[in-house]
Amino acid sequence: MTKPQPKFAAALSVQDTTDAALAEAVKHALDQLAAPVDLAMVFLSPHHLEHADVVAKELTRLLGTQNLIGCTGESIIGESREAEDTPAISLWLAHLPQTTVVPMHLEFQRTPDGGSIVGWSDELPIDWPKDACTLAVAEPFSFPADLLLERINEDQPGIPVIGGIASASYQPGENRLIMGDRTFDGGGVLVYLHGNVRVRTIVSQGCRPIGDPFIITKAERNVIHELGGIPALKQLEAIYKTLPTTDQQLVSRGLHIGRVVDEYQSDRSQGDFIVRNVVGIEKETGSLMIGDYVKPGQTVQFHVRDEFSASAELKQLTAELKKNGSSPTSVLTFTCNGRGTRLFSEPHHDANCLKNAFGQIPNAGFFAAGEIGPVAGKNFLHGFTASVAVLEPLEEGAAD
Repeated sequence: MTKPQPKFAAALSVQDTTDAALAEAVKHALDQLAAPVDLAMVFLSPHHLEHADVVAKELTRLLGTQNLIGCTGESIIGESREAEDTPAISLWLAHLPQTTVVPMHLEFQRTPDGGSIVGWSDELPIDWPKDACTLAVAEPFSFPADLLLERINEDQPGIPVIGGIASASYQPGENRLIMGDRTFDGGGVLVYLHGNVRVRTIVSQGCRPIGDPFIITKAERNVIHELGGIPALKQLEAIYKTLPTTDQQLVSRGLHIGRVVDEYQSDRSQGDFIVRNVVGIEKETGSLMIGDYVKPGQTVQFHVRDEFSASAELKQLTAELKKNGSSPTSVLTFTCNGRGTRLFSEPHHDANCLKNAFGQIPNAGFFAAGEIGPVAGKNFLHGFTASVAVLEPLEEGAAD
């Protein structure tokens, strides 16, 4: 007997008032779905922030489900549009037969041992199935997303987490998270999925490597003192001299360094590095400070970012997904607020790239203050990244 298939819908409204935008998005999305709603996600621009409570209550009533999560974002993605600096509500709906859906509001509590994350649902299995996944949004000031990812990486290895950090405001307590008919000004909201839907991931960090890889031979916390036994700055200067003028300009505007995630992997490509910013230089010692902790023995490589590299990588990753047999029926897009027209010369870049690759399928998301997604099987919090959840039916005969 053929399994009932998941269905998806998405709608974006740029109406000025919350009532009008919500009504338009709900009608359009429900007309598309034409099936019961098992999970919904909603993303609100800052213009609708003060009405987030109303949005949560109205959506759960109109959609007939408490399985609703969402947040506020600086700019909003819906269908094939990136609504930057304009009022917007993006609504995504899923009909997920034979699928377990468990939403949770998580909080960080300080303890004598440092702190822990609480709020996990009793409905979760002890060992998550290998084809489970999680979607997550979080408030940036009250919730350590890195700690959440570390815990899932350790307790449930291989389970992807895809999502982003709320970005409508850069002041504590001024963003909103939504779960069911409630809103929160702190914590994180996560939904666990397992069943008749497959979720693949695309994490496009938008960088390309320059020079050769190096082994860190001396480091302390986030400071790289030596690469290959030579001061890190000297190694960088040697690479810089070999670069074309255009790449030298990119280095001057912003340098990045990629750390290999899996040291046992012999063939490495762009997708095997976790990329972090170089945040400082100590000229006296020749050391480099980066936005991550490192240790001797790790392999790193310098990277640069520009719109052409970012565009090419996202196109490459979508093409590889299709080549590997993916048939997406919907996507959720969490892209950095440093992308969009701040990076690309044409608007709607990431949304259009996904549409060109996968067709006009339902797409929703927001510009995040940090993007969550896996690299080489481990979940990380990124910057300047497009992290995409690619949803498709589970193949007939696939293991439960």
